[in-house]
Amino acid sequence: MPNPWTGKGNPYTREEVIERLRDTLGRGEPIIAAGAGTGISAKFIEKGGADLIIIYNSGRFRMAGHGSTAGLMAYGDANAVAMEIGEFEVLPVVEEVPVICGVHGSDPRRRMWHFLGQVKEMGFSGVNNFPTHSIVDGKFRQILEETGMSVQKEVNMVGLARRMDLFSIVYVGSPEEARDMAEVGADVIIAHVGTTIGGSIGVVEAAMTLEEAAARTQKIIEAGKTVRDDVIYLSHGGPISKPEDAAYINEHTDTVGFVGASSLERMAIEGSLTDLTREFKSIPVKRK
Repeated sequence: MPNPWTGKGNPYTREEVIERLRDTLGRGEPIIAAGAGTGISAKFIEKGGADLIIIYNSGRFRMAGHGSTAGLMAYGDANAVAMEIGEFEVLPVVEEVPVICGVHGSDPRRRMWHFLGQVKEMGFSGVNNFPTHSIVDGKFRQILEETGMSVQKEVNMVGLARRMDLFSIVYVGSPEEARDMAEVGADVIIAHVGTTIGGSIGVVEAAMTLEEAAARTQKIIEAGKTVRDDVIYLSHGGPISKPEDAAYINEHTDTVGFVGASSLERMAIEGSLTDLTREFKSIPVKRK
């Protein structure tokens, strides 16, 4: 049922969000989830027909002109930023689309059961594990794992969310993580294949080909399917930055949609503002 106090919109129960997504697939449409760092972005993402809106700290950095990877750095309290964007910018303007809170599950300062209660009370309809350490590799990843800030903390957060009847849509970077997330009850798994390429602050060389992204995505999906067969899979990141890229991944894997953040919010603004400003700059003016 919709919000009992307003008669529509957030928060939705976990089952209600899943039902909405299944209805989308039943109509033969892809599931599109979009990251939003501002209220105006969320408002028009909803008008465009997105199925989910996800809020996390990288959205604020992205819309301030910085790379999304800033959200993984020690530049602020990721959980507080997501809650602030939700309370004062996005939840007040979104009418129907479920809004999801990006939760930094490995934050050692949070009593996660208490924080997820606050997320639910705020009016969010689910959680996402961002910032996520699943996209960190190498020696630094090993250090995180050995010092109490592991991806397992994110897995535990998602398991707790399931017990609290919160919908979950989660990033994973490997088949092993897909199995772990499926085991604790994740509803939607996003195969994250790296930071999005393109635009003014996207990566250039630290990316794979679209074919490699498809192969990596399918390995993640197959791993998750060994645990449960009711998980929904979406694509994200790396070379998957345009609608035709997402279509290619859907055609060559078992994904049924796409999660866009930089590829939707940032790149749309980069292009449209540049072009519109140039149009205004080209208007005629009378000379005296």
